[in-house]
Amino acid sequence: MTSTFWDETLAEIKKGITERGHPFRFFTLATIDQSGAPSQRTVVFRHFNDNLSLVFYTDERSQKVQELNKTGAISLLFYHPENLLQITIKGKASVITDPEVLEEYWSAVPDGNKKDYTTHIAPGSTMKNPDALEYLNGDHHFCAIQIEPISIEYLKLKRPNHIRVLFTKVNTSWEGEFLAP
Repeated sequence: MTSTFWDETLAEIKKGITERGHPFRFFTLATIDQSGAPSQRTVVFRHFNDNLSLVFYTDERSQKVQELNKTGAISLLFYHPENLLQITIKGKASVITDPEVLEEYWSAVPDGNKKDYTTHIAPGSTMKNPDALEYLNGDHHFCAIQIEPISIEYLKLKRPNHIRVLFTKVNTSWEGEFLAP
């Protein structure tokens, strides 16, 4: 009985990649910082692969890369305000190191966006004047992060009853169970 919600979950996640302006194009990424506190930020959803892994890009010097390298634990939050649909994904994140995959991803980044990965200083570094930010010539700090989901939670806010389903990966398949909203 949960298969309808599984299908809707996958369809909406895929639309974050394929449909321009879809609310799932951006998601909230949560990690645990060095003090043990949650740290959140919005990132751009880049790829959704057949094995259900998700990919986003970042600067390899960013705090989030340091945080996920420490534990790999990660949580993603997608929200569709029109459909009142929230999808939460928990999983294990890792830096993609395959040079061919990285080159494929890097070559697809529009030239105007490539400068985001070429700043002279790391993201989060203090600076006196944001207009004085310097960029590297030819070098970059582009990084791709892959998330392997462990659980995916579907929550649809509707009347007369909200619907909440937890999908958990068991071996190579996904099993769903309804939860009280």
